[in-house]
Amino acid sequence: MQRIFRTRSARIGATVAAMVVLVAIILYLGDRKHFGPVQYAQLMLDGVRGGSIYALIALGFVVVFNVTGIINFAQGGFVMSGAMLCVSFNQLDLPLHPGLKLALAVVLGVVVTTLIGALVERLAIFPARHSSVLTLIIITVGVYIFIQGAALLYWGADPYYLPAFSTLALEDHILRFGGIMVKAQSLWIWGTVAVVLVALAFFFERTLLGKALRACAINRRAAELMGINPSRMSLMAFAMAAALGAIGGIVLAPATRPMYDMGLKLGLKGFIAAIMGGLVSSPGAVVGGILLGVLENVGAGVTKAGFKDIFAFLILILILLFRPQGIIGGGERGVEE
Repeated sequence: MQRIFRTRSARIGATVAAMVVLVAIILYLGDRKHFGPVQYAQLMLDGVRGGSIYALIALGFVVVFNVTGIINFAQGGFVMSGAMLCVSFNQLDLPLHPGLKLALAVVLGVVVTTLIGALVERLAIFPARHSSVLTLIIITVGVYIFIQGAALLYWGADPYYLPAFSTLALEDHILRFGGIMVKAQSLWIWGTVAVVLVALAFFFERTLLGKALRACAINRRAAELMGINPSRMSLMAFAMAAALGAIGGIVLAPATRPMYDMGLKLGLKGFIAAIMGGLVSSPGAVVGGILLGVLENVGAGVTKAGFKDIFAFLILILILLFRPQGIIGGGERGVEE
């Protein structure tokens, strides 16, 4: 018992020491660029915006892993599909007000991507359900490559645009608070994340289907003995993951230029956020996503913008080396056989 306590104390001490060193390095590099509180606040706020998208994507990873034990690397494809489908639907020549047409495009983008997620589970995962977890994970990688290739054939390699939700135009409102600038689309992103979290909490706590998914996450075999069909829960998990990815891609699209390969980096960063949260915890995934967004944005701000992706994957390597159970979550596997 004393040895365990000492080991935990040593890990906590090492984590605190690493955080202190990290903060000291950031402050030193920021001082060389003459950064003040306003600059740091701006970097952190922009990081929270990107981190909120990572959180939505990470929630998709968590839902699928909890129910099936699979790390779904096709999640980035769902993010891209949602954004690109929304762009295509919004470009249709419909006799509707631009706001109503955009709202319809958002709904159709989420619905069609959800159907794509369900088809992926039925056509790729379900036939190989008795294979090893590693085989299923490799299948999801192949699915992502297929989705990205199909997107390249249909949409081409050119970037597209989606109008800002507030202005229905390329130009977005910019709000200023004491020198800090906030785009109105950021408010849409944060509001969407908040609504999704409340909806998920209600779904898992108050609905019969949500409780069935939770039962499969806790103990799949026991849930099956109680009359719950794990195959249907797997289908539901992939559909939910696709919907979450689509929502993240759609609310991000006005703040960037969506294109066929946008899902690769976003999917991998969502995976990093899920790992940071322990891979089985929804709150952990949200905290991990926001923390990842802040760390990579501040790191890129005090160094160079081109290093942004490097910081994200450096964080992944450090976590896998020193705390594979995640910074926040406990790291217990979601599926018990």
